[in-house]
Order: sequence, then structure tokens, then C-alpha cells
Amino acid sequence: MTSGCCNYEVIFDVENKQKRIKEIEQEMSASDFWKDNKKAQGIITELKGLKASYGPWQKAKAKQEELKELAEIVDSHDQVSIRQLEKDLARLSSELEKLEFVTLLSAEEDKSNAILSINAGAGGTESCDWAGMLTRMYLRWAEKKGFSAATLDFLPGEEAGTKNITILIKGEYAYGYLKAESGVHRLVRISPFDSNKRRHTSFASVDAIPEISEDIKVELKPDDLKIDTYRSSGAGGQHVNVTDSAVRITHLPTKIVVQCQNERSQFKNKATAMKVLRARIYERERQERKKKLEAGYAQKQEIAWGSQIRSYVLHPYTLVKDHRTNLEKGNTSAVMDGEIDEFIEAYLKWRIKRS
Repeated sequence: MTSGCCNYEVIFDVENKQKRIKEIEQEMSASDFWKDNKKAQGIITELKGLKASYGPWQKAKAKQEELKELAEIVDSHDQVSIRQLEKDLARLSSELEKLEFVTLLSAEEDKSNAILSINAGAGGTESCDWAGMLTRMYLRWAEKKGFSAATLDFLPGEEAGTKNITILIKGEYAYGYLKAESGVHRLVRISPFDSNKRRHTSFASVDAIPEISEDIKVELKPDDLKIDTYRSSGAGGQHVNVTDSAVRITHLPTKIVVQCQNERSQFKNKATAMKVLRARIYERERQERKKKLEAGYAQKQEIAWGSQIRSYVLHPYTLVKDHRTNLEKGNTSAVMDGEIDEFIEAYLKWRIKRS
């Protein structure tokens, strides 16, 4: 157990966090700390974040020391105590694994809410139905996490499913998790829309970006914006088609287009659309700065064969395979019901190894 905790001290960057916490506490004791209120609030936010990540490790280490002491004094013939120690050790190991997973989400934006977009690829009804299935998968995943989800924009397929949908998923580390899902998703199955029961391959793209906080400034010039209003077409009752409450905003310099029809009020839809636009522009600039062209909006892969990050095969066998990490799961029903954490964790570990 001791060697394991030593390894975790490195994983959790304990020494540097302890050092930074002491530095901040010294800063806060200075008489002029509140002279710059905005700076002071930023420092306090940093301290809360450090304690939030350091505190659980501290608690786990104390538990480890307690179990170590108990293990040294327990009688080898006391099977009841030994079984209890084994249970406590298993619980501690599980807690440490969860803490280790959170360390994979260390980027500043990882804690943010996520703006998730799903778009059907080529293939008409088949791909629209697949986009609808993916939408359900992510909504079930969010529900299992205790996250909330709100549809910002929705365009249904002509016969079934979804042409495209944008969802705001709110929860701690929502973006950190969902960034693993960005890319093309491929489905292989016997089509329910084909009277000849032939096997079809469908594609849909998933895109996750972080919702940015209000204190991050993104300059949007009025002359760069083209704002259109139209009547909502989604679910929500008869009122949605009474007025032109839905809003579409085009950012002319980047050609980024965002839409919102979730609210009855045109004003609220415009405010939400502007928020999404700011997030998309910020993400675009961030990706360009990092020179990750494969993740930039101007370099999106074609939603077709050969570009998929994950395949979901329902016929002639059942298998979900991530092509980046080679992780495979045979229980496709569970995956489609939102059990995708193993794929997310495998991707985050794979990404760190490549960096």
C-alpha cells in the first residue's frame, strides 16, 4: 500500500499543490490583498480548485495510513477483521482510481459545461436515425452522471431521427469527458427502413466544445454578425410556430453559424445563440493557437468511411470498437444506453501517452 501511495503522490502532483496552497495563503494574509478585487477573486478561485483536488488525496492517504496500522496489529486468525480490511482496501483502491481519472482532466477548460453538436452524415434517413440514436446515448450518459441537458437547436430528419442537434450539457467536467467523443461515429446494422433487410453503414459526427465563462472576452463586432429570425420547427407545443422567435446568427469572418429555438422569447434565443457563438469562436482560436488542425473547425474530417473514431456493429455480430485506443466492448445495448465511460477513460489515457 505504501508504494502505491507514493506513486499517487506523483500522479496528483502533491508537492507542487502543497507549495502553491501555502503561497496563496501567504498572499491572502497581506493587508493589500483585496486592493484588486478581481485579482483577489481569481486567487481565491484557484485556491478552491487546488483544495478540491488535494483534499480528497489527503483523505485517501490518511485512510491508507489507518489501514496500514490496523493490518499490523490484527490477529492473523481474526478472519472477520481481515475480511473487513480487505473490503476497506478495495474501497480505497476504487477511490484512488477515481481520483487518478480526474487528474486526466487537468486542462483549464475541462471543468466547463459542454456544448454538444450531433450531425447526420450522408445517407438520408439511415444517418438521421443514427444521429438520433447517438443523441439518446449521450442524454442517457448525462442522466447517469447527474448532469442536466437542454436542447438549444434541433432539426429533425425528414422521415425519422435527427439531421442535427445542439445540446448544452451542464455538469462538472462535462467538457473534459465529452471532448473524447468528438469525431465521426459509424454504425453497421440491418436497416429497419429497408424492406429487403440489407445491411447498411451510417455515419454521424459528434462535436464537443466548452461553454466559456462570462469573464472570457471574445470580441464580436456588430458589423460581423448576420442575424436572422424564423419560426421554430421543433417540439414544444403549438406556440413555437406563432412568432419568429428562433434565431440564427452567422459570424461573417469565420462563417460560423449558430441557431437557437429552445425558448419562446426571441430575446432569450438570441442571448443563448450569442453565448454559443462566443464559445465556438473561442474554441476555434484556441485550437489554432495549439495548432491542432485536426480539431479545428476549418479542418473537420468528412463524415464518411475511413474517418471514424468509433464503430458500432450490430450485425452480423455485436461490437463497439474505438479505433484510436482499440478498446472493444461486446455489450452494444449497454453502450447505446449511455455506458461509455470506459471509452472516455481509455481515450484520455491514450491522449496523455501521445502528448
